[in-house]
Order: sequence, then C-alpha cells, then structure tokens
Amino acid sequence: MLEKLKYITSKKSFHICMTIVIIAVILFIAGILILRYQVEGETNMPFDITKITLISTSDGVDKNQEGDNTNWAFDINQNNDIYIYIEKNDNYKEEEAIRSIIIDNLNVQKEKELGTVKFYRPNVEESGGNFSNTEENEVQSLEYTGGLESDIKNLVIGNQGGLIIFRYANNNVAEYISDVSTNNEITTNQLLKSANVNEEDLKSKLTFDISITTEEGKEYKANISLDVPIEGVVENGTVSREITDLDDIVFKRTKN
Repeated sequence: MLEKLKYITSKKSFHICMTIVIIAVILFIAGILILRYQVEGETNMPFDITKITLISTSDGVDKNQEGDNTNWAFDINQNNDIYIYIEKNDNYKEEEAIRSIIIDNLNVQKEKELGTVKFYRPNVEESGGNFSNTEENEVQSLEYTGGLESDIKNLVIGNQGGLIIFRYANNNVAEYISDVSTNNEITTNQLLKSANVNEEDLKSKLTFDISITTEEGKEYKANISLDVPIEGVVENGTVSREITDLDDIVFKRTKN
C-alpha cells in the first residue's frame, strides 16, 4: 500500500492536480474575502459617522410688488437640511487627523417632477441662519477641510471630528396667493398646507458620496441614501429625524 502511494505521489499528474487544488482553494478564500469586503467595507476606520439629522421645512419667497391686489404672495420652497456627525473611532489605535471631507455626486430621484432641485452650502452671510437659498450659496459639491476647530460657515471641520451640513432644496414647489380681502395671517409653517400641496408629490430619494481623507493620505468613500422630506412636513411645516442605525453606510478605502 505504501509503495502504491509513493508511486501515485511521484507522478507528474498528481503534482499538477495538487497545484490546481491549492490554487482553487486560494482563489476561493480570496473571493470570500473580497465578497465580505464588498458587503461590510472597512471595519476599523479612523473616523465614523455616528449620526445623521434631517430637518424638513418650508419657506416662502415674497413675490408681492407695490400696487399688487394681493395680501400674500409667496413662491414656496421645501427644504431638507442634512447634519452629519463625524467622530474619532475609539477602537482605532493609531494617531490620525482629518484632512478633508468631500460631499459630491449629489443626485435626486423624485416621485413627481415638482419644483426645482438645488443644493446649498452653509450660508456665507453672518446673518440669516445656517442656510439661505441664494445663488451665492448654491453648490454642486462641497469640501470641508480639517482644522483645529470647526467653523461651519467657512467649511471647516475639527480634525478630530465634528459636524458637516448642507441643504437639499426643492424650490418653487407651489405658490400661495391671497387677495386683499383676505385678512388671514400665515406663517411659513403653514405655507405647504395652505397651498394644498400633496405630501406624496414631494417624496424623493437623495443620494450622495462622502469621502473622508486623512492627513496620512488614506481615503475612504461611502454612498448615502436618504428618503426626503420627512413625513408630516405639509401638516406641521417643520419636522426632524435622527438616524443612528447606519449599518447600510459602507465605507471602502479608495486610497492608501
């Protein structure tokens, strides 16, 4: 039996078969690792997204002109403000700092072609709150740079973590007009409801890429998808939601 085994193992065909088996096992293991990475992505990043806050609101652009026979005349915008919280990963033991964070590939898929899609950076003016739907604030992408302290208006995030924000606006979704015989008072929270906007018509899916680059030159990228606006925006005018279940956000390393 031993002699027969020695004879088989000494044959060239046996060595070829064993080589094929070893290569097949290596390729199988590599395939499993690649598939796992595609699903799970980076499991120990230096920085993590810990929370996303959405705030859906409405506002009106006054279109009243002197001499108009109207009491109220507004073009109505539906705004969605995105706040992304980024923190240092306590399980990442190496020293690291944020060089930049980029938001790009912004895209919106609407249920209905209603309004005009615009994206805005934080308001460049000191007054007027975090956001203002003006031309000077309009962007197609935005980049936050790492600094010692966060400065949202100047697109600076703390190099050990902080907050990045931007706005997706659906401008001119409706208009509200009342004549001078109507003495009713109206607030921005009531505009969508007063204009009889159907909330189903506002539904859309916002997607974008977020890239985190560290001072060591490592780059991580993920795609984020959000359903907006938040339910109840027509009825309530202002609604918010905190997202802490972020398992579907998968970062992959794009640069070492």
